[in-house]
Amino acid sequence: MTAVGQDTLNTRTKLEVAGKTVEYYSLPKAAETLGDISRLPFSMKVLLENLLRFEDGVTVTQDDLKAMAAWVAERRSEREIQYRPARVLMQDFTGVPCVVDLAAMRDAITRLGGDAQKINPQVPVHLVIDHSVMVDEFGTPKAFEENVDLEYARNMERYEFLKWGSKALDNFKVVPPGTGICHQVNLENLAQSIWTSVAADGATIAYPDTLVGTDSHTTMVNGLGVLGWGVGGIEAEAAMLGQPVSMLIPEVVGFKLTGTLAEGITATDLVLTVTQMLRAKGVVGRFVEFYGPGLDALSLADRATIANMAPEYGATCGFFPIDTATLNYMRLTGREDWQIELVEAYAKAQGLWRDANAADPVFTDTLALDMATVQPSLAGPKRPQDRVLLTNVDDNFNNELATGYKKTGESDQRVAVDGADFQVGHGDVVIAAITSCTNTSNPNVLVAAGLVARKAHALGLKPKPWVKTSLAPGSQVVTDYLTKSKLQDDLDALGFNLVGYGCTTCIGNSGPLPAPISKAINENDLVAASVLSGNRNFEGRVSPDVRANFLASPPLVVAYALKGTVREDITTTPIGESADGKPVYLKDIWPTNTEVTDVITSFIDSEMYRTRYANVFEGDRKWRGITIEGGDTYSWNPSSTYVANPPYFEGMEMTPKAVTDIIDARPMAIFADSITTDHISPAGSIKADSPAGKYLLDHGVTRADFNSYGARRGHHEVMMRGTFANIRIRNEMIPGIEGGMTKYIPSGEVMAIYDAAMRYKADGTPLVVVAGKEYGTGSSRDWAAKGTNLLGVRAVIAESFERIHRSNLVGMGVLPLQFADGVDRKSLRLDGSETFTIVNVADLRPRQTVSVRLKRADGSEETFETRCRIDTVNELEYFLNGGILHYVLRKLAA
Repeated sequence: MTAVGQDTLNTRTKLEVAGKTVEYYSLPKAAETLGDISRLPFSMKVLLENLLRFEDGVTVTQDDLKAMAAWVAERRSEREIQYRPARVLMQDFTGVPCVVDLAAMRDAITRLGGDAQKINPQVPVHLVIDHSVMVDEFGTPKAFEENVDLEYARNMERYEFLKWGSKALDNFKVVPPGTGICHQVNLENLAQSIWTSVAADGATIAYPDTLVGTDSHTTMVNGLGVLGWGVGGIEAEAAMLGQPVSMLIPEVVGFKLTGTLAEGITATDLVLTVTQMLRAKGVVGRFVEFYGPGLDALSLADRATIANMAPEYGATCGFFPIDTATLNYMRLTGREDWQIELVEAYAKAQGLWRDANAADPVFTDTLALDMATVQPSLAGPKRPQDRVLLTNVDDNFNNELATGYKKTGESDQRVAVDGADFQVGHGDVVIAAITSCTNTSNPNVLVAAGLVARKAHALGLKPKPWVKTSLAPGSQVVTDYLTKSKLQDDLDALGFNLVGYGCTTCIGNSGPLPAPISKAINENDLVAASVLSGNRNFEGRVSPDVRANFLASPPLVVAYALKGTVREDITTTPIGESADGKPVYLKDIWPTNTEVTDVITSFIDSEMYRTRYANVFEGDRKWRGITIEGGDTYSWNPSSTYVANPPYFEGMEMTPKAVTDIIDARPMAIFADSITTDHISPAGSIKADSPAGKYLLDHGVTRADFNSYGARRGHHEVMMRGTFANIRIRNEMIPGIEGGMTKYIPSGEVMAIYDAAMRYKADGTPLVVVAGKEYGTGSSRDWAAKGTNLLGVRAVIAESFERIHRSNLVGMGVLPLQFADGVDRKSLRLDGSETFTIVNVADLRPRQTVSVRLKRADGSEETFETRCRIDTVNELEYFLNGGILHYVLRKLAA
């Protein structure tokens, strides 16, 4: 453990578990002083235990503990607390820049006269390489092998760098490529529900397994009773280095589940319903905790599916308490017997065990769902909260085609594909991908997909020839049970061959469409569609060729591959013809619940998990063959276009420079609502004519070797050029133009945002970004804040912020300001010709009112009010230091 604080409440207690003695910080004993806490939400009890264990009178005080206990009466609090997660989880897209920062901090602390070894994780860190495999090859038995070969060829520099990190850094382990998706590996193996470590006095201390992760879907492990959520990479680095996570005591929304899912309804249908309800409720910055008798009807995998989507419904986490289902899942996945006994004994001793007969916790607010009312659903075509009933997908798309995409008279056109005997048109499904941690962790929906494939194969059905099909499981165990049940044979027969173990399509690594199909789409401006079992369908994310993207369950992905279009009702029109020419309908190939259950009970066992995870950190022959150079500090390669020493710490001194006022700043861009981190920092393909593409070409990288923005997050020169470079982003300063463009006001020229930012930097002109509601929705992408900083943006003024991105902006020294109620870019009639002035920046206080002086092109001036969204005192310290990493580095160097 990290240092255990002064135990002024004297709650440390012994617990005997199967012949072993552990010690823990007792919540029931704390209640003797604090008062009744029995009806605190389970997630809040985990926070309270964390504070109790780290109470030291300085970072955690008895007043903090009392504020947690008082929450039961008030059900909300404005108190700031310091939370210390037990561990950190990363994936490679976000992990590489984290390790880059740590390597740069080792260089910087050496320059400041400190010890490089002080830059070391103080808690266990696991990095799972899962975001780099792309679907280049598909629909063949060799697809997996060929995609892995391409993955290593493209990413060797990054993998060498990560392997250096695993050797040079303490408490840092890497799960190599080809193992699985980080959240599924976490759920199936890394997470323990109750963690243990050895204290300074030699005692084994037991405590809840908690974590922060550099991927927003870290919340998936909430289904296992593990409290965790996504943070930006810069916050994760601070947590690794022993810095507590500063947060306000959260509000907790209780979501009551009753009833059971009807025949044929999937966990995906349930989670899309929950996501829509919670997004409508408004839970940004809040915890969500699930309770009620319906939990007894949900498998652990179903719970994890719901928890995974917390970023989509906007919550910090989506927590399920520990109960019998937790223990059963731990047995299935091969956890040690003693660990399972510890989880049960500890949870019951601490009041963390869900007992169906106990009184419900109290919550800030509640809502409820009878699961019997859930209907088959998809979400799309642009946002995961936009649920549409399966029966209405065609009407929804056709309406969007006319009103959103402005295709009316030509909507039914079909165009020829070079060299092919078929045509393509609007609404054709050109990508059908079983992918993403949300669903590939759930055997129920994967087996259902296999059974749909089996029934379709038996009838002689095939996917339409324009559909790119792929299967990217979340772990190798999935392959084991699909192979053992022979369902993989049926999936293969329909083109759903294994393409890799990773996020693939959901993160934008869908790979190129066949060139003739891509040409037909782009030359005729077709609105093509994808159907994927993912959690994200934001514009420009899945594929540059695909504008309409729908989230669906894995069995529906298979069905839509057969149907080939979203323009007809898949529930009432044939999805294809059988070998003997008869129409086949969805109901003809949809499996029963009993059929799914029979496969699961017959072909999935704990030995599969034990075998696959026995050597989880060793990797394949390719990984083991990687050789590394460098010791405590990294030997940077100046010619690398993947990994570079970032400029954040250049010229840094022990005393931070005073933060200056923002005088006559120009707007770099003015955006509407729901600007995502994908818009701000895309993860997908790099266009050759973009600033990033031109940079790579100038440095000898061929177009075929561009890889993706996600893979190049270790190189600031590429990433700052890619900031705001999403092909679908729209800047209201230049109406009618899509892509990362803006107007350079002094000359009136329209140019790439990066190019304009560099001109403004040369002029000495600060920049601001203006936006609508929900700015920064989506992935926990620290480059969305890093790139903003490096482009010279001093402040972002928005109607509201998504939690992670707001925190990231502060962590990079960018000031987030929220418009006062009734004020926005429209009421101010902004067109981009204005300048903005913000004074007394060095004297800011958390959440204070900040006046912004607006000067128009005609010389007139007015002032409008905003709220400072630096929310805590700790965040203010980070901001005044120029960022959280600067703050931590100075603290360690001192």
